Amino acid sequence: MTASLPTRPLGTTGPQVSALGLGCMGMSALYGQADRTESIATLHAALDAGVTLLDTGDFYGMGHNELLINEALRTAPAAARDRALISVKFGALRTVEGGFTGYDGRPAAVRNFAAYSLQRLGTDHIDIYRIARVDPDVPIEETVGAIAELAEAGHVRHIGLSEVGADTLRRAAAVAPIADLQIEYSLVSRGIEDEILPTARELGIGVTAYGVLSRGLISGHFSRDRALAPGDFRSMSPRFQGDNLHRNLDLVDRLRKVAEQQGVTVAQTAIAWVLAQGDDIVPLIGARRRDRLAEALGALDVTLTAEDLAAIEAAVPAGAAAGERYPAAQMAHLDSER
Repeated sequence: MTASLPTRPLGTTGPQVSALGLGCMGMSALYGQADRTESIATLHAALDAGVTLLDTGDFYGMGHNELLINEALRTAPAAARDRALISVKFGALRTVEGGFTGYDGRPAAVRNFAAYSLQRLGTDHIDIYRIARVDPDVPIEETVGAIAELAEAGHVRHIGLSEVGADTLRRAAAVAPIADLQIEYSLVSRGIEDEILPTARELGIGVTAYGVLSRGLISGHFSRDRALAPGDFRSMSPRFQGDNLHRNLDLVDRLRKVAEQQGVTVAQTAIAWVLAQGDDIVPLIGARRRDRLAEALGALDVTLTAEDLAAIEAAVPAGAAAGERYPAAQMAHLDSER
């Protein structure tokens, strides 16, 4: 029997989804080799636990992730499968070698990307569709307008955005209803609090927060001497380099003391902190294994008091992280950082 989890709305125009969503990227790309059997089992466990929001991108493994989700849904119990909502990011341009060469937000490209995603996912609609990064050569109005046309045709249910700033958020919302903004948000990535989050709330746009454990950095499981697998994105991430890594793990040690006083894990404390920032925020957890999934779901049972939140803030103050969240070349693609 499929369990139920607390739900939260994706903005004023989006669907109700489980209070935690599952980010599926790591099952196909950027964190080294993944175990396909365990990935499918983790997806099934998430669905069985009541997770309804699955987040992917058509460029995760160049289509591999969408095919993986297709397989997991086809082999899941009907009750769980029928409740699943799929959020897809598109637009990233890749090379044969796996590199990134930019983003394409032209209307013709939007329609092309959607056609391929629908085929790989084995569905007639995408629940939430969003460009992964703003194409600087295409006005956001044109990109969102193309998604709106897909919605009118029944191929897309809701429109989302990803990593955009407040001004772009307003421009997009003037074209069509926006369900949610997907953006990095965690104890060590709090840039959205100044302008982006207030704007989203003013416009009735929800937030799906990725990177809530900062790619494992603040999970409590990352060690100073850990050797990263070939192809692991973190080997190029500034926060995982040299002195930055040591300074950031010092923050984790401080957070661990708070978590131990609460009787929970570091990861659960970090996820619970994001959950406590507002009912309009849905954290995405990037679990690739069932044990990590179970730990993350345990955050839903953590209630943080005002004293707990103050202790967490003292352990990891805003702006305390060392290093940018992406290498410089990728930071340049973030409309949210301009």
